[in-house]
Amino acid sequence: MNFDFSDEQKQLRDEARKFLADRCSPAAVRAILEGPEPYDRALWKGLGEMGFLGAAIPEEYGGVGLGHLELCVIAEELGRANAPVPMASSIYLAAEALMLSGTQAQKSAWLPKLASGAAVGTLALGEGVGRVTERSIKAQVTGGKLSGVKMPVADGDVADVAVVVARDGKGVSLYLADLAGAGVTREVLETIDPTRSQARIVFDQAPVELLGEAGQGWRLVSDLLDRAAVLMAFEQVGGSDRALEMARDYALERMAFGRQIGSFQAIKHMLADMYVAATLARSNAYYGAWALSTGSAELPVAAATARVSATQAYQHCAKNNIQVHGGMGFTWAFDCHLFYRRANALALALGSQTTWEDLLIERLRRRNDAPVAA
Repeated sequence: MNFDFSDEQKQLRDEARKFLADRCSPAAVRAILEGPEPYDRALWKGLGEMGFLGAAIPEEYGGVGLGHLELCVIAEELGRANAPVPMASSIYLAAEALMLSGTQAQKSAWLPKLASGAAVGTLALGEGVGRVTERSIKAQVTGGKLSGVKMPVADGDVADVAVVVARDGKGVSLYLADLAGAGVTREVLETIDPTRSQARIVFDQAPVELLGEAGQGWRLVSDLLDRAAVLMAFEQVGGSDRALEMARDYALERMAFGRQIGSFQAIKHMLADMYVAATLARSNAYYGAWALSTGSAELPVAAATARVSATQAYQHCAKNNIQVHGGMGFTWAFDCHLFYRRANALALALGSQTTWEDLLIERLRRRNDAPVAA
């Protein structure tokens, strides 16, 4: 059995890493954090031109048609670079939703734009504080018109199209909403990581189009979040590894009492704990990548496992990276806070850590209780 990426996939990783090293330096990330732009538009366009955005989108819809393993490789590099682009909302969520349940016309209308970076998509799911459940959805569609409030919506301030979870006569369904259309107002929300913006979107009799089968929205959302959880886990793994490298490099450079601080036992233990967390997260992310790429029935368990493990690892590594840097690590001048911000933002991006832990327990119990085939 092969537990690693192929040589071609590793070559893709190297290309993505080189591209991001040239185009997404810490200074470029800071420019978005400190400036008026919500995301790096030039980088986003470049990712589209390189084919990275369309890695898992079929060629007939303007993508490259490589597959989800290749998209996982790219996601990891975006996480390492802390890329300030709407990749998760546009590709992991909106594009995946269209590929899962869109009609030929819907795919033809939006997937080429998402693959090229000409348009940004998002998922409008939450409606405020608390765990999102099928019963908590209040947004309503009547006669093809949507009314309700969605918040927070990742990159909702810059998105062109949203996959909206709303209630209708059949139950909960998915709808496509053109955010440039009538009946849509948006407001930017203040968050810990402005390089991944969040918005409050108010729909007031906004025209929408059914996506997938009516009344099957919650099942589709569950499938969609599982797929996105695996892809986001790779972003978190990439960020964990980079935070660990930063801490290691600083521990080898910084001198105290005539010695490298990396020679002190406390620092060694901290770095070792970071390594263990990052390595475990990578292992679980690979499990998720296998399940996603093969369409395995194990995807729900694999996705929840990858999500929980990667979230814990990234938050742990980002926090301890600051600790290794000491007093300087807490300052604006060092880049540690960029990863700490992203780690905490991603921890809530698809639902809280507690939500995914509960899902993992529920799914494991369900699997264990299933009858064994004779």
